[in-house]
Amino acid sequence: MTNDSWQMTQWSGGESLTVEQALANLKQRDDLSLCYYAAWWLGKFRIRDAAVIDALIVALEEEADRTEAGGYPLKRNAARALGKLGDRKAVVPLINCLDCSDFYVREAAAQSLGMLGDPVCVPQLMQLLEGGIEAGSPVPGSPHLAQPDNAVIEALGSLRAKDAIALIEPFLEHNQERIKYAAARAMYQLTENPTYGDRLVQALKGEKLQLRRAVLADLGAIGYLKAADAIAQTLAENSLKLISLKGLLEHEVKNSASESVQLSEAAIHVINLMDDLL
Repeated sequence: MTNDSWQMTQWSGGESLTVEQALANLKQRDDLSLCYYAAWWLGKFRIRDAAVIDALIVALEEEADRTEAGGYPLKRNAARALGKLGDRKAVVPLINCLDCSDFYVREAAAQSLGMLGDPVCVPQLMQLLEGGIEAGSPVPGSPHLAQPDNAVIEALGSLRAKDAIALIEPFLEHNQERIKYAAARAMYQLTENPTYGDRLVQALKGEKLQLRRAVLADLGAIGYLKAADAIAQTLAENSLKLISLKGLLEHEVKNSASESVQLSEAAIHVINLMDDLL
């Protein structure tokens, strides 16, 4: 670990937490609440030490930290952290988590697999969608669906899993808007058909602020340049619009066909929109 990492602190309960302490807390099992917090903390601060990765992978196997409702809080936080830390050593253990009985562990695992970018997980992610919209109906007495369709669809899009197009396309007609938007996001990533990007642009006019915020993130993630003006005009926080426009700008700079060192007109336009929001 670097000196900076060892010196990093976060206040919790009036006591400072160092990387060394966080790792020690994660490894002990006397107080599982400390494990849970340590897993979150290590992911939050992107502590990429090999010992941290190994300890988080071990935490994915923890069975003792179970809520009365059957959830596994430590597993969830460990799965989320591993996605942020970027070590593909975690891919297979996260794939195994896709079979966990806890919906939120499966959701966190799918999100992290999308972040890690290893396509080896694509078949297992696709299996979670094989029942289609009908199989993803709400679980009685639960606030969530049978499967984390939203997270799985976004992960498959990020992984450029073209084999999943036929599975994802029906979700464009899902009765939950957030899942429809995830499908449009993924379909654009997999086909580059602007029809799907335009669906997201249209969604920026929706009545619910929470959904507009989600769509801003989607457009930034796919770098849909045609959305720039609509993003800037969306009724949402400027901070979120700036993040979305930043995604467009980064995508344009990275993928510009021009070999010129000068920015494209489109990139300059996005920069001007960002300036107006500051």
